[in-house]
Amino acid sequence: MFGLIGKMTAAPGKREELIGLLLEGTESMPGCLSYIVARDVKDETAIWITEVWDHKDSHTASLKLPAVQATIAKARPMIAGFSDGVTVEPVGGVGLPK
Repeated sequence: MFGLIGKMTAAPGKREELIGLLLEGTESMPGCLSYIVARDVKDETAIWITEVWDHKDSHTASLKLPAVQATIAKARPMIAGFSDGVTVEPVGGVGLPK
């Protein structure tokens, strides 16, 4: 498995709209086992995204999907920045294959 954990900063006043965009069409990403978008409770502009994929190649391919490309284009003006993300190797958990 392949995983990513990252923090995104929304432009002021845009966090909820950005979260809505990030959640659109997430069920149609082949190989995606888990995609979680979460509000940071201490920072009103921060969003945490945790992803688990069957393989790194599935994640790479997802970035080329027309729906994902459209979401990125719509979201770009609402994003103020990104922190350094981390790549992880998930080993299991609730909802993940053993």
